[in-house]
Amino acid sequence: MSASENTESRQHARIWLALLLAHLAALLALGAWVAQQLKPVNMQALHLDEGERLKCVSYAPFRLPGQTPFDPDLRISREQIVADLTELVRITECVRIYSVGQGLEQVPEIAGALGLKVLLGAWISSDLKLSKLDLDRAIDIANRHPATVATLIVGNEVLLRRERTAEQMRELIAYAQARTEVPITYADVWEFWVRNQSLASAVDRVTVHILPFWEDQPVAVENAVAHVAAVLDEVRQHFDKPVMIGETGWPSAGRQREASQPSRVNQARYIREFVRRAHDQGWDYNLIEAIDQPWKRRLEGTVGGHWGILDSTLTPKFPLAGAVAERESYTLPALATLAGAALCLLLAAAGGRARPATLRLATAAATGAVGALVAALHIEHARLAYRDVPEWSVLGLVALLAALVPLLLARWNASTPIPSAAAAWQTLRTRASARCSSNACALSLIRGVLLFAAAVAAVLLFADPRYRDFPTLLYLAPTLVFGVTGWTSVSRHAMEERLCASVLALASIARWLAEPANPQAIAWLLTCLVFALPFLRRPAREHQ
Repeated sequence: MSASENTESRQHARIWLALLLAHLAALLALGAWVAQQLKPVNMQALHLDEGERLKCVSYAPFRLPGQTPFDPDLRISREQIVADLTELVRITECVRIYSVGQGLEQVPEIAGALGLKVLLGAWISSDLKLSKLDLDRAIDIANRHPATVATLIVGNEVLLRRERTAEQMRELIAYAQARTEVPITYADVWEFWVRNQSLASAVDRVTVHILPFWEDQPVAVENAVAHVAAVLDEVRQHFDKPVMIGETGWPSAGRQREASQPSRVNQARYIREFVRRAHDQGWDYNLIEAIDQPWKRRLEGTVGGHWGILDSTLTPKFPLAGAVAERESYTLPALATLAGAALCLLLAAAGGRARPATLRLATAAATGAVGALVAALHIEHARLAYRDVPEWSVLGLVALLAALVPLLLARWNASTPIPSAAAAWQTLRTRASARCSSNACALSLIRGVLLFAAAVAAVLLFADPRYRDFPTLLYLAPTLVFGVTGWTSVSRHAMEERLCASVLALASIARWLAEPANPQAIAWLLTCLVFALPFLRRPAREHQ
């Protein structure tokens, strides 16, 4: 072997070794994360007295695929409402509804037959005609079911949405007061009640929403119940009428907001601790919400659909006593890891004239294991997050391209640099196969597409972050491959790739600066920088 060949062989070995070490580190980190999710977390049990149930829970029946309150032609069947309330009567004394359209007008009759009370809502919006229609229906239902309807709630967060003024709400409340003997209230986030204290004279009690997760300064779950207590005390100082907590709860999935982390464990902890304190101190409350609402993901992202105590199949999401684990099984991640390692190992070992070096085989197995594990974790997230066919199609394509990277890497010859995406595309157009191996060209094109997609995602996450998840899992596996090969192999990058990389790096840094202590923001920042920085280094010479 000549000196140049020996040097090149050592360089290739360094590439495979760097890839192996990076993927082993990632595999250990991901394995530790999954193991942590499997660990049961001990927490305070919710010990209710004999026959005692939750005071009230928000109920919306739009839990099945395709059901949404935005469909004007949708009407929920009586059978579905009966099934839902029959399940809920086991855990609660009362349900809160927000409107009396689309079949919800049946709730008071069914609830009364089951022994449930109802907080009956009239939906008030900027549409004068529809608001008047819903209010008149609600008044009529309240008058027909006075033993069941505990309170008529005229409007929900109307001032927050800025669809009506406080004076307009006062007029609507007075209109209802003149037509029913049922107690009347208005519900809004606590800050808007404090800003509009004059509205209290129109209602029988003040109904405030206290949601630690959605506060302007998000609250960690360990401080959440204390925060609710402090807010409730502050609100009571402003009013001489009874105060009810109209909404409080915690999401089980979705984007972390600074210290507020959605999770099954945190949801269980918050519900248990809040309900116990509420019952001990005699708080009047309503939990949001009874059942997961997939349609709310359209408004609030992943987190919006996962506030339910029950999931959309009416299965309890956590027990009311005993330890709670975030994950109940390791089967899918474990099988995916083994399958990915085996597949890439076979691809690396098959088809070549010479037997691949042990280092290359080990690297192929490690990249396959990480790629498959990340894909499995991402599939779990996609089932919670993706809302419609376009999202499944576009993001599914990105996920598919990401999953192909370890497979192509298993067949890649490190002696063939990965060219720029523009050069690879030109090679394919001219069919100049001698200039670029098929695997190197494929890796290059996939890298270009994923870089562009990641840059777009980073810009969207920077510009409109409130309801967007951090897509770290979507890009993690290819980032490890291209981050290492970008630093260790000799290749050029086109101007377009440098531009996308610059956007990706800057947008991810800007997003992290807005919430520097958020672990999800940190993970996204690191993923973006590992992907982007190789494109921004000084160009190196290509192999001739």
